[in-house]
Amino acid sequence: MSRRRLLPLAAVALTAATTLLMSAPAIAEAGPPPASMAAIGDSITRGFNACGWYSDCTSRNWSTGDNATVNSHYLRIRARNSAISGKNYNVAKTGAKSDALPGQAQAAANRGAGYVTILIGANDACTSTESAMTPVSTFRGRVDSALATLKSGVPAAKVFIISVPDIKRLWFVGKDSSSARSTWSTFGICKSMLANPTSTAPADEARRNRVRQRVVEYNEQYAAACAAYGPNCQFDGNAAFNYPFALTQVSTWDYFHPNATGQRVLAQISYDAGFGW
Repeated sequence: MSRRRLLPLAAVALTAATTLLMSAPAIAEAGPPPASMAAIGDSITRGFNACGWYSDCTSRNWSTGDNATVNSHYLRIRARNSAISGKNYNVAKTGAKSDALPGQAQAAANRGAGYVTILIGANDACTSTESAMTPVSTFRGRVDSALATLKSGVPAAKVFIISVPDIKRLWFVGKDSSSARSTWSTFGICKSMLANPTSTAPADEARRNRVRQRVVEYNEQYAAACAAYGPNCQFDGNAAFNYPFALTQVSTWDYFHPNATGQRVLAQISYDAGFGW
């Protein structure tokens, strides 16, 4: 991705999304711990800004990282199956949108991954203007294409889809911070959501709600696509979307990406909503 982050706010919760937001994941049959894995995604999965100034930090990413402090999915699985050691492939790319899903799925299949994590979509909503957001139908087509590639290339692999974080939560926790507001403005971060962050004008409030709703709709499509895939696919039940992250879990270099603490939390909440190895 480029920039992003999480949870629903009681004051702005969308009635139509209530069932989705409160749903719990239906845990699929896990089977034995995998002997290889690949991570599909954007800058969150590249660990962007988790250990350096505007750079990837794959060692500290929530999925395939090998930093003990973050305690990624890879390290948790390795503690149960040493055969996965060194077979933690990160095919994500900073700045990626959903159009990268099919290609990254092919890269994961080429690696013969036995476990594939997917976290991508924040950049589809975090755009320069609201009108530039990816249409929901387009998003779903890309998801379906990627899942078809995985089913064909690695049919036995377990696929775990993590919900797109609630980017309105980022606005909520950062809007009262002058440092966050200055950084968002200077770097033009996620304007669709973060433009005019202190404004209470009805037009700005409506815009934020529409952008948040688009993320809700992306997650609805993820859940439906995963259910159609079959028992080898698990959706996180909106665990990432619902998490009430704090500003202290966000990098102070861009006030957008998770810092190492945020990556650790993401690793924990997503793993707990996953296959349960």
